[in-house]
Amino acid sequence: MNLIDSYIDNISSKLISIADYIFDNPEIGLIEYKASDILCDFLEKEGFFVEQGIADLPTAFRAKYKCGSGKIKLGLFCEYDALDGLGHACAHHLQGPIIIGAALAIKNSVLDKDYEIIIYGAPAEETVSGKLTMLKKGYCKDIDIAMMVHGAPTTSIDKKALALGKFKVIFRGKASHAASSPEKGRSAFDAALLMFHGIDSMREHITDDVRIHYTITNSIGAANIVPALCEAEVYVRSDKSKSLDENIKWFYDIVKGAALMTQTSYEIQEIKRTDSRIPVFSLNEIIMNNASLYNAPTIRPAREKTGSSDFSNVMYNVPGACLRFAMVSEEASTHSQEFLDAGKTKNTHKMVILTSKIIAKTLKDLIENPIALEKIKNEFVENKSKMG
Repeated sequence: MNLIDSYIDNISSKLISIADYIFDNPEIGLIEYKASDILCDFLEKEGFFVEQGIADLPTAFRAKYKCGSGKIKLGLFCEYDALDGLGHACAHHLQGPIIIGAALAIKNSVLDKDYEIIIYGAPAEETVSGKLTMLKKGYCKDIDIAMMVHGAPTTSIDKKALALGKFKVIFRGKASHAASSPEKGRSAFDAALLMFHGIDSMREHITDDVRIHYTITNSIGAANIVPALCEAEVYVRSDKSKSLDENIKWFYDIVKGAALMTQTSYEIQEIKRTDSRIPVFSLNEIIMNNASLYNAPTIRPAREKTGSSDFSNVMYNVPGACLRFAMVSEEASTHSQEFLDAGKTKNTHKMVILTSKIIAKTLKDLIENPIALEKIKNEFVENKSKMG
């Protein structure tokens, strides 16, 4: 058994204990104090320099350990927010222990190389997307490479993730009685319906990679009252960040047109914007080779169909990858009862240890092969020019 494996095995009970503690104490975005504290306390005791509350986010953190000159800067990311009302049905409670296990294995087994491990604790992925704020504040860019893990039905790596624009649209009209004085009213609800129809017409003429979803988020009121207010939520997604911008401009024009046709006013609030994911296939290959080396279960090709993630914004700035590790059946979907039921099983505990070894082995490969790291950086620049 090599030093990495034996070290992770020796601390396996501690890693599993942390995972179970976070699972048993679910906290939604920006109030993950227990999760953040237990991860930071453990890292501090193991010799990492820890900064908590970075980027003006109370539960975000950055932890650093330098070996030698720290020439190679390896970035590791973990999330730990739960779903409101559902708990850890997205397996975020496992990310911190896996990342910590890998980081400590490297710290204690690779002693004669120049590298720095930088761990980012990223809160509120499910809600306000903490990594977006961290990036805006200048964090997450002090690394040569970024890696993350996520529980899934299969062991694989996302080939892509869709760029996303999330918007709140507010139409304001004029209330009146729909029977006795309809001419005095201007329907905000009609404006929203026209916006939805415009989006449906837009769908006929956009590329296959674009996705648009919408819903009304407020209660309109009685049928005999012309609605003076209507609020909607709209998502615009695309394979590429550049094409996302073009489609968002079209969407803005549709909103404006709907307001003009109904003589209402409108307001568009951008809730968040995530980038498309820039894949680095040479990095993906190293990770998946190590997954095969450790006989990870349910290994499958890279996922083609994905949603959106704020980790994509990190991967838009530096080369990176997110390994998805199998912990539920292939038919399961995230944010589900099946994920919740699997949160503390023996199989999931086994995957915490196995995935930690896969990530640690990948880090060791990069530290010991600077040519491979340089190839990854060059591929990232090339792919971004084509896919960004």
